[in-house]
Amino acid sequence: MSIEFVGMVFPNQWSETKTTRIFDKIDLDYLKYHARAHEYAGFDKVLIASGPNSPDSTQLAAFLAQHTEKLGFMIAHRPGLLTPNLAARSFATLDHTSGGGRIRIHAITGITAEPQEGDYIVDKVQRYERTGEYLEIIKTLWSSDQPIDYEGKYFNIKNAFCPLKPVNGSSIPISFGGSSDVAYDIAVRHADLYALWGEPLSGVKEQISKLKNAAEKANRPQPEVSLSVRLIIGATEELAWQRAEKILSDIQKNPLFQNNSSVTGHQIKSTGSQRLLAAAQQADHHDKALWMPTATAVGAYGDTTALVGTPDTIIESLLNYVDLGVTTFLNRGYDPVYDTVDYGRYIIPTVREEAAKRKKRVA
Repeated sequence: MSIEFVGMVFPNQWSETKTTRIFDKIDLDYLKYHARAHEYAGFDKVLIASGPNSPDSTQLAAFLAQHTEKLGFMIAHRPGLLTPNLAARSFATLDHTSGGGRIRIHAITGITAEPQEGDYIVDKVQRYERTGEYLEIIKTLWSSDQPIDYEGKYFNIKNAFCPLKPVNGSSIPISFGGSSDVAYDIAVRHADLYALWGEPLSGVKEQISKLKNAAEKANRPQPEVSLSVRLIIGATEELAWQRAEKILSDIQKNPLFQNNSSVTGHQIKSTGSQRLLAAAQQADHHDKALWMPTATAVGAYGDTTALVGTPDTIIESLLNYVDLGVTTFLNRGYDPVYDTVDYGRYIIPTVREEAAKRKKRVA
């Protein structure tokens, strides 16, 4: 399998170096332009985020599918806010109308309750349990030729049926993230792809080992692994680090991230965020090119660490993760459009080529 690259699009041009995010308007021209830039750059998919204040990610994917030819969409979706039956029908419909199997569901369990969404479950284990039931139901609906009943701890449905099946006939790919034991357990039962943030190599190796152990314990195949990390490229090492310091300075000046706040609005830190902050306390710089201060500056709310250097340095660093078992990279830039183009020019083709060579040598 070729290395997969996933970018990210927002309804408006934004990054942590800019000021506040805009939620009450959608810049359709920019959204189309950025999605097409990803497609031309060689990205396989783009992630479309979801949140209580953001436009609906499924609708954005449907819009962009009409303005691109083959780009896929990794749609962030919070299990439990829709009924499983409605979600199964909605995603099966989009799987067809988007042009034939171009979507992946990225299940977001969330850090804590979202009362504004009618979600009041705070306990982490219960939240992951609910996600597990939800994914089990929608996958069963996609594969079943008869109405189903389901009685669980969080969902109780009777005579539910989804006549329209996914394009491939059985399921839509599902990705999943988390860094706790219960997350690994749910992932190996329901996910095709497991998403990690850009930790040091030792941390990624540890997490992949835990995922493998969970899969063996459940007697299931291990999901493939995605790594989310920002890329800061320069023509020389000196220029790359100058750019990195400028990006960090701009983030630190952004009022959105002052007083140790984050874009999520939560003070609670996920296990993944805690892992990033712990690594940042050990050192600013890990391995060949991993840089932590961009994560610290925003409270490590997500994919906030960065690889810094020339294209050769970044390619080598990404390939080190490939050697650990990573098959997908989620990369987005601080200058969204220009970075998307640069990743396609300098990073994506070479990583794929070199990874294929390594795979042949191993075989």
